[in-house]
Order: sequence, then structure tokens, then C-alpha cells
Amino acid sequence: MNSRQRRGVVLLVVSAICAVAAFAGVVAVVSDARSEVGEKVTAYELTADVPAYQQLSSSDVRRIQVPSRWLPDTAVRELAQVQGKIAAVALAKGSLLQTDMIAPRPQLKAGQMEIAIMIDAETGVAGKITPGSRVNIFATFAGKADTDPDVSRIIVAGAQVVDVGEIKAFDKDAESQRQSTEGVPITFALDAEDAQRVAYAESFAEHVRLALVAPGDTAAPPADSRNYTLAGDTAGGGGGARP
Repeated sequence: MNSRQRRGVVLLVVSAICAVAAFAGVVAVVSDARSEVGEKVTAYELTADVPAYQQLSSSDVRRIQVPSRWLPDTAVRELAQVQGKIAAVALAKGSLLQTDMIAPRPQLKAGQMEIAIMIDAETGVAGKITPGSRVNIFATFAGKADTDPDVSRIIVAGAQVVDVGEIKAFDKDAESQRQSTEGVPITFALDAEDAQRVAYAESFAEHVRLALVAPGDTAAPPADSRNYTLAGDTAGGGGGARP
């Protein structure tokens, strides 16, 4: 074997060694990448924006696969964790759903019952009232006689909203005295006496409206400010004198 052949053999051996080294490097990189990514597990991503306190449904989320080591401990991994829950805060489309983003639906306390009534969509709700909200319920009654003044009353203070339904058209025959053409079924958690007040107002009041109570405000309106008449207000010089 002459010198040229020996050089060729040496170059061939060196090339083979380099190829083996490169292959080993690729294998090492792939192995390291796999170890970094790890096993993939199920998680859930929001498919739409969800307002705060709105109940979540299976259509609001989609299942995705995420590397286990990249997934936070608070991530929702089973759809059952979402069922019956509401959004604790406003949730954005594309967010990874986590347990601290959701909360249980408001539950009844001992002595409470659920009662649902239709509220005018335009004047009574305006999209601001959600499950978990607290509201004051106003009812306006016509005077029994022509000489009796109309009166507006706060019939329930601090009522807890349990659920807000979908907007739908009123039955004009049954709701002929309503000015609005659409309403929203609102479900409240109330004791028996307040539930009776609400049922009576829905049947006999000219209008029933809701006023949202500021979060954390637990003070009830004073008893002497729960009834209002225009005549009393005028007589009081704008001070809202009550009968």
C-alpha cells in the first residue's frame, strides 16, 4: 500500500469516526429534548371569552395535550372539574384553564329557597348582574284608588343572585303591562318571607327592577328610605319624604 492509499484509508477512518460522533451527538440532543419535554398530559384551553360569574360549559373549553413538566399543578385535567362551576374572574379565549379561575355555583343556605322571576332585559338587568351578585329588588305599585299615589318600594335588600338565564321574548298576553318586549329569568336565593314578596311583586307590581349592590357592601337601606312617592319627594323639597 503506497502513501496515497494510506492517506485515503486514514481519511476514510476519520470520516467514519466523525459520522459516528455526529450521530451520537444527534441522539444525545434528541434524548435530552425528550427528557426536557417529558410525557404529555391532558389539559383544557378556553375556546371563547367567558365573563366573570358566568357558568362554564363543555363548549367553552377544548382538550389539548401539554408536556407534564410544563403544566402547573392548578391546571384543570378533567372536564368534571368544570361542571357546575362559574368563572371566578373574566376569562380570555386561549387561556389555559386552572382551578383558581373557577368557583362553585352559589349554593342555598339553610332556610333559603330558589325563586325565579322574569326581569325586563332593558331596565332591570342591562348585562351587569351575574350569578353571585347581590341586588336590591324594587317594585312599583299603582295606587289602589285614583287619589292614591303610586309608590316605589324596595321589597328585598341584598338578594343573592343564583342564576341568570337567557334573554327571551315576553308572552304579551300574560305580560301585557310590561313595556319591554324581552326579559331575563333571574333566580334568587331567598328566605320564605322574601320569596313571597318577590312572587307578589311579579304578579301585581307594574314594574320590578334590580339595583346592583357594590361588592362588599353589606349595609341594608334604612327602613325609612324603602318607600318612595313623588308627592312625598316634592313635599320634602327633594329630600325623598316617605308616606
